[in-house]
Amino acid sequence: MLENQIKEISGNAELNDFRKELEKELEDILSFWMKYTPDPEHGGFYGKIDHQNQVDETADKGLVLNARILWSFATAYSFNGRKEYLEMANRSYRYILEHFADPAFGGVYWSVDYKGEMKDGKKQIYGLAFCIYAMASYYQATGDQQALHFAKDLFEYIEKYSFDNIKGGYLEAFTRGWELIEDLRLSEKDANEKKTMNTHLHIIEAYAALYRVCQNDRLKDRIIHLLTIFHDHIINKENWHLHLFMDEDWNVRSNGISFGHDIEAAWLLLECAEISGDAAWIGKYKEIAVKISDAAMEGMDKDGGLWHEFDPVADHWTKEKHSWPQAEAMVAFMQLYLMRRDDKYLKRSITSWHFIKDHIKDTKNGEWFWGVYADYSIMKTEDKIGFWKCPYHSTRACIEVIKRIDLMNN
Repeated sequence: MLENQIKEISGNAELNDFRKELEKELEDILSFWMKYTPDPEHGGFYGKIDHQNQVDETADKGLVLNARILWSFATAYSFNGRKEYLEMANRSYRYILEHFADPAFGGVYWSVDYKGEMKDGKKQIYGLAFCIYAMASYYQATGDQQALHFAKDLFEYIEKYSFDNIKGGYLEAFTRGWELIEDLRLSEKDANEKKTMNTHLHIIEAYAALYRVCQNDRLKDRIIHLLTIFHDHIINKENWHLHLFMDEDWNVRSNGISFGHDIEAAWLLLECAEISGDAAWIGKYKEIAVKISDAAMEGMDKDGGLWHEFDPVADHWTKEKHSWPQAEAMVAFMQLYLMRRDDKYLKRSITSWHFIKDHIKDTKNGEWFWGVYADYSIMKTEDKIGFWKCPYHSTRACIEVIKRIDLMNN
């Protein structure tokens, strides 16, 4: 088992230093969010802070941002029991219930304005999934039954409206009243297709988190279904990258490779399989985790940073190194090190952290920049805090790597 593998490498000074640095980083990140992001006038959290910590007090507030804040602080509280983290989780929890929950049609809005009034009432399944993920974590931290009921209700809405009973998987988005919507995209950068890797990855992540605190056969069945969907339709068995966009019939509608999603899926799908308890799928995804991680290495530069995307048909690299793929790489490579006991994976995990320290972390004003270009200049047009820039990837990476290191000393 994992514990036996870990004991063989316990006492490694470099690993212990790694742990100490990540523990401090977790504290620094969450301290930043506690200090700079709460909106004292309108409640909740500001919707936008730029790379120089300048607040846009009138920016819209997104569901994904707020759900990820709730997940981060609830999970951090479960991890180390710091009361100030629970206070922030409580703040986020109340704000979501009071401002994002749709009393008329059910589910949650995609965004509200800075005053907390509905801005975009569409039902983006990606957003509902993150809300389930957050509510399950909050329930795990607090035992709040309302949070559990809310998560279960969102699960039912996804299953009722989004699940494809004929072709399998889940459709992307709906109007506020749960009618199919013309523009299905998460953002302007995405293809307008009915099924995406990204949404399916975060549905299975959410369902696994809910199953962890509320086990039932129906939920387990859906996790197994999603593991099957990834295996049969989303993972490219020729190169072990992930297909990004597909139509309703699972025909692939994209050429691009997203190295960050590859490396995130490598460890996350294995974790979901383990949570399901299905031995056959656990065995398959242990093998798949290695193959996807090794494929993602194609996007790793000599400095240890992971490039953003590559289009093999156009032979075009997006020469940007965003913050979140580096965080996911830390976890994935540490997981592989524990599985394979191959020092190359440990080196890659630590190297990813060094890249973050050297190029992503804002040592002057706190938190992490969105990312850097090939010449290491900061991506100044992107938010430090915003609709998509949240404490989720960074805090999760710190916690997940620390957990794995801690097993070594038990």
